[in-house]
Amino acid sequence: MDGSILSFKLFGWSGANVVTLALVVLGLAIATALVWSRPEPSGEDPKATAKYRELRARIGSWWVMVALLVGALALGPTAMIVLLGFVSYLALKEYLTIIPTRKADRVVLLVAYLCVPIQYYWVGIGWYGMFVIFIPVYMFLILPAAMVLRGETQGFLRAAGTLHWGLMITVFSVSHAAYLLVLPPPGAPSGMGPGLLIFLLIATEFNDVAQFLAGRRFGRRKITPKVSPNKTVEGFVGGLIATTLLSMALAPILTPIGLPQAAAIGVLLATAGFFGDIVMSAVKRDLGIKDTGTILPGHGGILDRIDSLVFTAPVFFHAVRYFYF
Repeated sequence: MDGSILSFKLFGWSGANVVTLALVVLGLAIATALVWSRPEPSGEDPKATAKYRELRARIGSWWVMVALLVGALALGPTAMIVLLGFVSYLALKEYLTIIPTRKADRVVLLVAYLCVPIQYYWVGIGWYGMFVIFIPVYMFLILPAAMVLRGETQGFLRAAGTLHWGLMITVFSVSHAAYLLVLPPPGAPSGMGPGLLIFLLIATEFNDVAQFLAGRRFGRRKITPKVSPNKTVEGFVGGLIATTLLSMALAPILTPIGLPQAAAIGVLLATAGFFGDIVMSAVKRDLGIKDTGTILPGHGGILDRIDSLVFTAPVFFHAVRYFYF
């Protein structure tokens, strides 16, 4: 399958990529109009006013994120890889801000930051072998070796574990989304790499929204009350069904995935996204914080926004690579 029903091209994308992004922008414009057409609640209800302002801020942040995505994709794969690399850098910086670190590890933290451009360099040149082992293998060995040379043993195990895990979720996992751009082999239909990335991002974010709305409307039975009290069985099932249907609609258009396999991919992404969300919730509860940052008004921090992607990106990437490339 050529990954596109539409034959026209723009910026080197397939017509399906262009139409899908246009529909995303249209949907965001409709949501913006609906929210801004509502009057702000009176000051007599501070909670309602706060929620209303948060919703406006959230939509404003979405406009910025969608604009950056479309702009980077229009400039080409390299620009998109650089953008995702910058997201990884911000996520790692945010992570290292919220976790306890030792003064003795300052030089080691610099080494961790250097992992970002190196990992995305492997992505840019399409060196899959180094891309897939650099952080899980080489940095797994290099970081504790560098730490032990500092001579500080107090808290060594905790520091090594939290640092390596941070690299795994903020750099290694997110870089799988970037590698989708260079995954299709030479001769593949135009726009297939961007199509894979667009599909992953839309399905991941749609699943977050669908699970939230289904849980808010039908939620009764809590899944993890001590970790994320708002997560319910009904919310998870509702999101899973909605994401599976979306996957069946979009995957055959944007990707080489056929209709039956698209249903399985939808289930896979909905499940992975759910666990990514609650794992980051567990991290925040362990640290005693509500949000990981404030860089995205209405959303919180970078990690608050990419918590589901941390799980969906590697799962989707390896499933697609194994079965299709």
